[in-house]
Parts: sequence; C-alpha cells; structure tokens
Amino acid sequence: MLRCENSDSNSVYFLSNVYLAALYYTTGQYRTAIDHCTLMLRSRDHSRCSSHVVRGEFLPKIDDDIDTVLGLAVFYQYLRTAALNQRQTQHVSVFTTELFAHHLIIRCLSVTRTSSSDEVRRVVNYFCSIMQLFIADVLVVKSAIHSCHFQPMAMHSRQQRTLSRAKNDLNTSKLVQLLQWSAVEHLTTYRQLQARDFGSVSAVVTTDFLALYAYKHGDYQQCLQFSTQNVRTLLHAPSKHTVQTYPLFIQLLDDDIASLTALTLIVNPKSRGHSCNANISQLTLSLYLMTQCQLKLRHSVTALAKTLDYIKVAQRRHTTDRTLDHLTLKLTKRKVLMYLSRVRYRKN
Repeated sequence: MLRCENSDSNSVYFLSNVYLAALYYTTGQYRTAIDHCTLMLRSRDHSRCSSHVVRGEFLPKIDDDIDTVLGLAVFYQYLRTAALNQRQTQHVSVFTTELFAHHLIIRCLSVTRTSSSDEVRRVVNYFCSIMQLFIADVLVVKSAIHSCHFQPMAMHSRQQRTLSRAKNDLNTSKLVQLLQWSAVEHLTTYRQLQARDFGSVSAVVTTDFLALYAYKHGDYQQCLQFSTQNVRTLLHAPSKHTVQTYPLFIQLLDDDIASLTALTLIVNPKSRGHSCNANISQLTLSLYLMTQCQLKLRHSVTALAKTLDYIKVAQRRHTTDRTLDHLTLKLTKRKVLMYLSRVRYRKN
C-alpha cells in the first residue's frame, strides 16, 4: 500500500487498515480485525479512498467464501471475453473498500458466534446507495446475507426447535401448485380479453391453459373435454394465437414437448434469441393434449382414427417455417400409430 502511486496519505492509511484486518482475521485475532475495520469505517474521510479498491490478488487466504467469490468473478469475466466476444474493460477481482470492511466484520462476528444482523443491515443499506458496483461486491454481499440468515449456533434451543418445525411443515410443492394455478387464472383472463378484442378476426380459444394445467396434474378427463372442444373450434378457422413453450411454460409441459423444444434450439442455436422459434399454435397444443388424454384413457380405435384425420388437417394448415408445430404433430401422429399397432398385435 505504501507503494501505491498517486495516493494521498489518507487513502493509504484507510486501505492499509483493511489489509491489516484481513491479516489479523487469518491469524484468528478477530477482535483486532474488527477494530481495524471499524477504525476505517468510522473515519469521516474514509470515502476518499474510493479511488482505490481492495484487490483480490493482494489478499491472503481468508476463507472459502472469498475464494469462491473471486473465482466466480474471474469465471464471469472469462464468459464475457471468450464466449460473448466482449473485451475486458476492468479488473474483476476487486472489492469496494467499505463493503469489504463490512464483510470482514460480519465474518469475525460469525466466527465468534456474535449476532451480525445489524452489520448485515448496514451492508445492505450501503450496497443500495452505491452508484457503481464491482462483480465481487455483489457476490460478497450475497454471501454476507446468506451467512447471517443461517446461523443456528446463535439461536436459543427454543428458536432452533421452532425453525426445525417450520422447515418440516413447509410444503413447497403445494406453494408451487398454488403459484401455477394463479398464473393459469391470469392467463385465462388474458385469453378472454384476446377473444373479446380479436375474436372477429381470428379464432381464439380461452381454455388452452386450463387444459394444460389439468393435464399436468393428471385430470385427463377435464383436459380431454377442454382440448376436444378447442380442436373443433380451431381446426377449420383462421387462428394466429400461440403458446410459448420456452422458457415461460416449460414447467407445465411434459417431457416430450420439452425435448422437442430443446432439440429445435440445439439444432439452430440462433433461434434461441427469438421467442417465436419456441412456440406452438393453440391448435397443435390442443391436438397433442387431446391425443395424450385419449391414449391414457384408452379410447377406441375409431376415436383415434378420427384424431389422425385431425392431425392431417392441422399439418396442412401450418406453414413450413413452423418447425415446432410440425415436429409436435409428427410426434402426436407417431404416438397414435404406435398405440394402434400394439392394439392390433394384442388382438392377433
């Protein structure tokens, strides 16, 4: 620090205190490390050292968290320069001096099993006030927040038991289901608005997302009812409305549709930046869901033969550039033919 060029004495003094605090931390002298950080933070002039930063290559081996932060920052820079062809414009293995000082205090308090909640709040407040942040700053603040929230040693036994019961009682699958249903309700309202505003120009069905949700949750009879009605409405009517498979609705789709979507994006990587390359029409989706429900509910050969006729009509209606639609329709047809083949084999 004494060899820093163009540095006034105060800047060197403040930064030296931070590096000294790091050294004291590594030797287990946590109280002294806190004192050096506090000395710098409480000074009225510590903001003057903002022109300098704490550089990762100057730091000793502190702990795994700092090593991870520095490693991720370097990896991020590599992705920008190598994968995205972006030139390196700044060093990434650096920290804002004040944020790093706060982080050291939090680490010291954590090791000594002292509550660090107040210090984390100060870090967050300061973090939100900074106009320019480094990559390492963001990561180290995230690490500080995480370390504060997960300190069971600092809790009383009653608090630990309460937290344990809360974790056991938490049903995340139910929460996900409720969030999905809320989204489907809003999407259905959106479809109803589309039907109201554009129904005179092109056909719009309003229950495609309801059918998708019912299929996802195993209600095949309800899904079949919605989908069959939708196919009959859309099969011979002009319609331009679609469902985006990736990334928005991938969690509602089954493995086959997800795999088809992934294949189209793998074969043509340039298409990943255009959402239109990862969507299917309402007609295609309704036909696929109707067919899947018929197969799962073991419908008659006559009903499936009629479904094959629907698929042929839908294939003619989609232009050649609708890759995902054609792939989905081919897959749907293939599923029906394989099922019919098995039925004939069993009869023979």
